[in-house]
Amino acid sequence: MVCATSSDFRCEGDPPPRLAALARRRRQSRLSGMTEPSTVRIAIVGAGAVSDYHHVPGIRLDPRAELVAICDTDGELRDRRKADWGVQQVTGDVDEIFADAAIDAVIIATPNFTHVPLSLAATGHNKHVMCEKPLGLNAGEVRKMYRGARDAGVVHMTAFTYRFAPSMRYLKHLLRSGALGEPRHFRSQRFLDWPETSWGWRQYQEKAGAGDLFDMTIHRIDFAIDLLGPLQSVCGAVARFAERDITDRGDTCPPSEVDDWSSLIGEFACGAVGVWEGTTVAKGYGLNGFGHEWAEINGSEGSAVYRLHKPNQILLGKTGSDLAPVDVPEEFLSPEDSPRDPKNGEPATVFRYDLVWEFVSAIVARRDANPSFYDGLQAQIVADAVLASQQERRWIDIPNEPR
Repeated sequence: MVCATSSDFRCEGDPPPRLAALARRRRQSRLSGMTEPSTVRIAIVGAGAVSDYHHVPGIRLDPRAELVAICDTDGELRDRRKADWGVQQVTGDVDEIFADAAIDAVIIATPNFTHVPLSLAATGHNKHVMCEKPLGLNAGEVRKMYRGARDAGVVHMTAFTYRFAPSMRYLKHLLRSGALGEPRHFRSQRFLDWPETSWGWRQYQEKAGAGDLFDMTIHRIDFAIDLLGPLQSVCGAVARFAERDITDRGDTCPPSEVDDWSSLIGEFACGAVGVWEGTTVAKGYGLNGFGHEWAEINGSEGSAVYRLHKPNQILLGKTGSDLAPVDVPEEFLSPEDSPRDPKNGEPATVFRYDLVWEFVSAIVARRDANPSFYDGLQAQIVADAVLASQQERRWIDIPNEPR
């Protein structure tokens, strides 16, 4: 398969509401009419660290799922994963994976510029798809990807990991229940202390699209929208401080073209406001590899804080009492019916396994996955607006994206 360039994906006009509604009904009809096997057979396309750390453990935990195939262009990595993961079907030919009728679903964990052509090929063969973020290099690409999956009537999911953190799930409950009152402010910080050596393909625009903004801040854009609803206007900026012209082996390479700091200010349709900042060059913010993550909601009745390194705990405070740690109630520690024991493993790692649980649950129940490609598109529209804001030196209004 040859990956197309971004110029091949044009933003088409939005369909009339009547046609959009008809498409939704047809898609739900197709999903409800599909017959799923007793075991969801999954192939991983892209056998790198994310698949090894997050997706494979999630598949192994889920009795409804089986990892049946691996695809990667790196032959040495394929051989290593074949031994480590105990999978017999291993290939460098992605078309072999998509054409295999014995494979029900694929997880795409490849470089950003490959996501759209891989997803379109997979959904063209009626495979359910979960894809790493960002879904594409710009909203035009992602829109094509979303519509392809929607029209194919398959389950589609964006790997927005942090929605599954127990404290994030509890924070959403507190907002929905009214415990925090009317939401006023959202605040997000994501600070990392990464080496200033080359990021490989991730530091070049034609392959990554952007740096910290698309890799890290886009997660925080997504869960802010999930918590508070759509954004209606943003302004933002990005910057690059590290040249990254040396590899970790000491070899020279072309310098980075993408940001290692990103920020935005946003206005939500609900009336709340938000501010985001992320960087990979914040010295001293190691925190055992997890970095500093702080996401806060200030409401008219109280404040609540999510922290990545303490995902089973939340900070709560009201007027007259300072923010104080509170354990997340048991019912929010893992999804309902999940076999994952939240008492086992590193808390800041194991909640990520719930991505696969949600993906498989949507396939088995013949329903939409959450977060879907539509959610990935919404976040991408905002991220693109941040880049446009910096370039044009103004606020950018966020259009309403039809389903």
